[in-house]
Amino acid sequence: MADVHNFFATAAKGTEGALRDELRGLRLPGVRADRGGVHFRGSLADGMKACLWSRIAMRILLSLGSYEAKGADGLYDAVASVPWEEHLSPRHTFSIHASVRSSELTHSHFVALRTKDAIVDRMRERTGARPSVDTAKPDVHVIVHLVKDRAELALDLSGEPLHRRGWRIEAKEAPLRETLAAAILALGYYDPNKPFLDPMCGSGTLAIEAALIARNIAPGRGRHFGFMRWPSFGDEEAKTFRDLQEAAKAVALPKAPAPIIARDRFDEPLEVTHRNAERAGVRNSLELAQQDARDLVPVPPECQIFVNPPYGERLGGKRLQLEGLYRGFGEAYAPFEDAIPLIVLSGSPLFERAFGHRVHWRHPLFNGPIETHLLRYGPDTRQG
Repeated sequence: MADVHNFFATAAKGTEGALRDELRGLRLPGVRADRGGVHFRGSLADGMKACLWSRIAMRILLSLGSYEAKGADGLYDAVASVPWEEHLSPRHTFSIHASVRSSELTHSHFVALRTKDAIVDRMRERTGARPSVDTAKPDVHVIVHLVKDRAELALDLSGEPLHRRGWRIEAKEAPLRETLAAAILALGYYDPNKPFLDPMCGSGTLAIEAALIARNIAPGRGRHFGFMRWPSFGDEEAKTFRDLQEAAKAVALPKAPAPIIARDRFDEPLEVTHRNAERAGVRNSLELAQQDARDLVPVPPECQIFVNPPYGERLGGKRLQLEGLYRGFGEAYAPFEDAIPLIVLSGSPLFERAFGHRVHWRHPLFNGPIETHLLRYGPDTRQG
């Protein structure tokens, strides 16, 4: 395998800029934002580092190249030209994820099957045996993206998606993905040295991600990644990754530098937050309290408020109840508007009018399939 690789870190729509800044902060080389993610170049160790430390990326892909692939035969020839024997062995399993956009071939399932045939035939020709397909837990996950009759091929270093930190076993309705929560904190300029408050914490995702950031805990610590099952992952690569893990442990802080407060009106979400925080190893960094968001007092000085208000699930989708919650929250925030910044992920068209305060800036984001907007209220304390 080459010493220098091209990587692509995939990102949720609207978070590419935050991911670009994060990867630059990790001192990864050649960082460049693009549609759907961020490119960077480097060694395999750089790819491992991105898996271990990126809070915002969904997956880290190692590019195998872009090839002309017009029609079924063109796709087969393109895939068969890749030296798969460097990435697979007959003893290892693989799977294929295919996507298609603006190409002669329009069905992703057919593209996946044709890609599989080319890989298997190449491996049989070069090694005398073929690897097996395992769609559940493959050793090597192959990505093929067909765009305008060009096949972009890659290997997924991540394995499980990177938002699966390992601590979320249970959640309330429509939970934030951990990667999106981290992006919200980055886009909202969360400062770990100042108090944090989430007055509608749900299952605690924002507060837990804030604690992980504040304590400089690598989000990928303690979990396995896809690259660890690759045939090319030998003793040298394993040592490199152990060194990265040890370096991450060495810089983690024993406690957060400022209070991290998570509140909710209902006791059940707080119980879930408690258990999630325990599994994340940050329970001692959170202050939990059962309190209605329509009563914000007390609010610590220099506090930052981040919140993902319910879109209607816990209130049965009733418009009047939802508007009442938003209006009451707006009234509770009014005394603090000149001093306390508030970042809201709004997924309801009812929120802005009912909340009743002037938005200073907005940023479109997607919470899964739901189109949302990140809204900032109060003083503009953005850095840079």
